[in-house]
Amino acid sequence: MKIAIYQGPGTALDVAANLQTLSLQAERAARESARLLIAPEMILSGYNIGPQAIAERAEASDGPSAQAIADIARQHGIAILYGYPERADGHIYNAVQLIERDGKRLANYRKTHLYGDIDRDAFSPGTDETVLANLDGWRIGLLICYDVEFPENVRRLALAGADFVAVPTAVMSPYDFVASHMVPTRAVENQVFVAYANRCASENGLEYIGLSCVVGPDGKDLARAERDETLIFADLEHDLLDHWRRVYSYLADRNPALYGPLAEIEGDSK
Repeated sequence: MKIAIYQGPGTALDVAANLQTLSLQAERAARESARLLIAPEMILSGYNIGPQAIAERAEASDGPSAQAIADIARQHGIAILYGYPERADGHIYNAVQLIERDGKRLANYRKTHLYGDIDRDAFSPGTDETVLANLDGWRIGLLICYDVEFPENVRRLALAGADFVAVPTAVMSPYDFVASHMVPTRAVENQVFVAYANRCASENGLEYIGLSCVVGPDGKDLARAERDETLIFADLEHDLLDHWRRVYSYLADRNPALYGPLAEIEGDSK
């Protein structure tokens, strides 16, 4: 399966402009025969725009923007994964949604690990333990930015059957290490493909680092962006996944009986 990652700055506060950008990038990706386009965290509204602005732009998962992206997916014949502020059950979540090329909503995921005041002041944490979607036989697990920095998150998706983890993100300076080293490590230790779709340029004082990538289960880049706006492509192959799962047999060789204390909340064992 060929996938595309759009690394872009987005236009802060301007949902209409960002929908136009997604349409343009979807058209470009489809022209190169990509099956899936992955866009960054909070691409629709902007990320570092403040709680009030986020609340003003928050929508339901089936709201007007979702309908517009469904139209874009149908028009260009490509599935789209995008980040947006979701309003549901009296809360606002940092969310991503996957829409199939026929316009059907396949999966919605809410960020579970909130990063600093920028997230905690604007969002409620999601409680989704595992969100998987099926696309042409690929089991895609969803995470958002900071989520991937906790090894338990990718591991639980791998144990649930994911073979590809998609991570819309908005990682900023000085966290190059995450994109350069941590993401490849997550791919190897869990024997999955990882697609990491970052923002670039600056936004209200945040300097996004770019470095979007698609990493194989051997930890090697299949595609990697630099710092500027771009569209990158990678081909995911089941044969490569099968081969490296035989070489790095971490999932098969686990000893779960030893790991119980890792999940205990402090004070539980007293």
